[in-house]
Amino acid sequence: MGFLEDRDLSGVPSIPEFYRGKTIFITGASGFMGKVLVEKLLYSCPDLDRIYVLLRSKKGVTPEDRLSKIFSVPLFDRLRKESPGFESKVFVIAGDVMELGLGMSEEDRALIIKRVNIVYHVAASVRFNDPLEYAIRMNLRGTKEMVELAADIKNLNVFIHVSTSYSNTNRETLEEIIYPPHADWRETLEICDTIDPHTLRILTPKYLGELPNTYTFSKQLAENVVAEYKGILPVVIIRPSIVISSVEEPMSGWIENFNGPVGLMVGCGKGILRSMYSDPDLVADYMPVDISIKSFIVASWLRGTKELSPTDDVPIYNCCSGKLNPITMGDMINKAKLISWSYPLNDILWAPGGDLTTSRTVYYIKVLFQHLLPAMLVDTILWCAGKKPILVTIQRRIYIASMALMYYITKQWTFDNKNLVLMRSCIKEEDMQHFYYDIENVQQDQFFINAVKGSRKYLLHEKDEDIPKAKRHYRRMVIVDIIVKILFYGTLFWWFLNLNYTKKIISQLSYSNL
Repeated sequence: MGFLEDRDLSGVPSIPEFYRGKTIFITGASGFMGKVLVEKLLYSCPDLDRIYVLLRSKKGVTPEDRLSKIFSVPLFDRLRKESPGFESKVFVIAGDVMELGLGMSEEDRALIIKRVNIVYHVAASVRFNDPLEYAIRMNLRGTKEMVELAADIKNLNVFIHVSTSYSNTNRETLEEIIYPPHADWRETLEICDTIDPHTLRILTPKYLGELPNTYTFSKQLAENVVAEYKGILPVVIIRPSIVISSVEEPMSGWIENFNGPVGLMVGCGKGILRSMYSDPDLVADYMPVDISIKSFIVASWLRGTKELSPTDDVPIYNCCSGKLNPITMGDMINKAKLISWSYPLNDILWAPGGDLTTSRTVYYIKVLFQHLLPAMLVDTILWCAGKKPILVTIQRRIYIASMALMYYITKQWTFDNKNLVLMRSCIKEEDMQHFYYDIENVQQDQFFINAVKGSRKYLLHEKDEDIPKAKRHYRRMVIVDIIVKILFYGTLFWWFLNLNYTKKIISQLSYSNL
């Protein structure tokens, strides 16, 4: 990253000036980060020429209709209010990153090659349990097709590849460098194209080696595809950690999935998540989505304003909080319990509670008695009332998600983000307001309050005016929880006292006192 320290940026245009008249191509615009990226570019770089987004038909919905649906979400309310007509700058390119040639028509490909200046490759499958063949097609081959397209673009200023901080989890310290691949990516593509799915599924654990799942494996190989274009294309690799709710842009608490701590807080707040297998002292690494997107845009500006040299290295940024604003798993769960009182969710199934355990055996026991058995009881009541039983199904999904997350919430990594911190020092004074990303001064208590409020509003579609009613129900469930505990432990104590062995001991003690 020497070119960062050595560069004289006095003559470099500001970020909005760099984007003026530029054409941008984005994959993954329908995803969480992709939507925020499109919104931020349109809002803070209003003079850009246009944005092309790669979208495929999905469940019978055309790419154009999908784009209209993307724009309908509250995320774009700020633009609707301040920049009406913003939609006219965004155009659909029909295609699919999983297909050869990205599934684009010859006309669209020629258009991208002729007009585009900046590429953001954000599209990826982030599911941990994808079959190897699917993860490789999406995350590896999709990246290969994208960089090959970028190599043909006539006036390319920068290619941003969005990876993950967890792409090399077999190491304890993760630096901002390219690590050796865990397999030959060309050979991996050939294997996934030629071996039948059943055989591939059997061989997958051995093929992954030290890496925990197909997501991490495929993203690690994709980085090496991009790295091969060192000095050939103006490529940048950005590795976000677990991306969560926004701090303030375009509104505080924006979220559209249950990934990361928001899902844990919702599960805890609903009273259905009572135990997790994790170390309370384990430091979790989370990055608010708006901070992540600002770093994407700043990175593209820095790389795009420097003429490409064959000796240039590939800039890599670990987009993570690192040591700047750490939070432990225990702190997060405690915050969830406190917030659940002030901002309870509607119709909670039980009083929020539960804890973390470092014992796998204790965890399984708690899953049985605190998750499964209560779920079976509630479902039985629902069935008797003529309603559809749902809680056992929900608990099954929670358990499957917990198993997939277990690798990540039981291991500790050290993320080095020196490049990320250094990059923000390059931001010009006139760009500070819109693009400076402040990680260490994010107030955790207020952030997670806004995250819960955002999850109520944007995920669960609950209204703020329902909070008084939710609080009354919360208090009732606390009373029910206390009564059930008294009855349970009272019954257990009575049963213990009535055991023949216990009666014999009590009788002997009474006789000895005489």
